[in-house]
Amino acid sequence: MKAQFRPLIVIFAVLAAITGLVYPAVMTVFGQAVFHRQVNGSLIEVNGKVVGSELIGQQFDAPQYFWGRLSATSPMPYNAANSGGSNLGPTNPALADEVKGRIAALEAAGTGISRPDLQPDSQRGSQPIPVDLVTSSGSGLDPEISPAAAAYQIARVARARNLSENEVQALVDRYTKGRQFGVFGEPRVNVLELNLALDGKAAS
Repeated sequence: MKAQFRPLIVIFAVLAAITGLVYPAVMTVFGQAVFHRQVNGSLIEVNGKVVGSELIGQQFDAPQYFWGRLSATSPMPYNAANSGGSNLGPTNPALADEVKGRIAALEAAGTGISRPDLQPDSQRGSQPIPVDLVTSSGSGLDPEISPAAAAYQIARVARARNLSENEVQALVDRYTKGRQFGVFGEPRVNVLELNLALDGKAAS
């Protein structure tokens, strides 16, 4: 019996040491050395103070800021400790009420495209609201919006900050990221980075 248990115990101890100690230690050292910023949360600092992360959205509802995706996390929006969507189906009245509420907030804030040259050719004249401005993401933490969602808000942000729409558009263009490796995903705009750039422009 001892002859059977001894190799089992040795194998268990070796695998436990490799997978529970050696591998995590190696990956931690490698990550800190090669991807230091990413493994520490892709934090964004302003004047030495952490103001957020590239990976987690924040609540913006003032007219001088671009607004991001809705968040259904509880007990507060963008709660990274409770990531998740609303799980509301397309026929659920609560989902329709959520969309109607966001549309009303956008209209009350004066959001809308005033310059047709800032709008895609297929949408000129109709000013549709991009879907990512009125629906929550599956994670509840989405930090980015589509270029169309950013373009929809340019007129409002420009008015609130007493800037020209061309100036705001230039910032949107600067912070628009393309597809990953030119293939994966869709073009997107990080809301926090864009709003920090707007604040920096105002400060300068």
